[in-house]
Amino acid sequence: MLTRARAAGIAAILVTGSSADSNEQALALARRHPGFLYATAGLHPHHATDWNEALAARIAQLATEAEVVALGECGLDYFRDLSPRERQRSAFVAQLGLAVQAGKPVFLHQRDAHADFLAILRDYRRALAGCVVHCFTDTAQALDDYLALDCHIGITGWICDERRGRHLIEAVPRIPADRLLVETDAPYLLPRTVKPQPPHRRNEPAYLPWVVRAVAAARGEEADALAARTAANARAFFNL
Repeated sequence: MLTRARAAGIAAILVTGSSADSNEQALALARRHPGFLYATAGLHPHHATDWNEALAARIAQLATEAEVVALGECGLDYFRDLSPRERQRSAFVAQLGLAVQAGKPVFLHQRDAHADFLAILRDYRRALAGCVVHCFTDTAQALDDYLALDCHIGITGWICDERRGRHLIEAVPRIPADRLLVETDAPYLLPRTVKPQPPHRRNEPAYLPWVVRAVAAARGEEADALAARTAANARAFFNL
């Protein structure tokens, strides 16, 4: 998979931690591939009931590691509601506090929870080193709200889906060039535009160019120029 990513022109990959186990796995992978893989450490809202003092202490410790370049994936998810909303909010607030202490940016998840998510983020935004709303699929108003807080916006292969991504095609031109990031959300969201379509639905970093081309087309830009700009944005944002 990493060989295919390099062949596709991928220069660095962020391996997302989202639970106690995956945080450790992400760090281990980053250490095995220094300068190519980097890690995050956090607790996804789906797992918010796992939040406790021991996990908080471990994430704080992980945040001191050079390979861990952001805290998260953290936030709120009221779409699946796999953890009680109160527990989601508590874990989110706690992780924002850890990010402030660590001086590292946050990798954020929000689905069907914009009002609560925005209210919490507003309380911490000025103290945060940076924040990216990962896998943005929300409304134009939500986009404006996040841009007003100087958030970066991550766009995935959702924009390649002619059934669900049409509103993103209209929204991405409004994202300032210096706050745009592109991502795969692998192993999810395989771009529907990939040709030839693979015999599976597993996304991977090698398919990122398909996202880049779709975003560039929506913005009326050259794909190579957009790839260079978003790569520079990622390096600056995550201090790679």
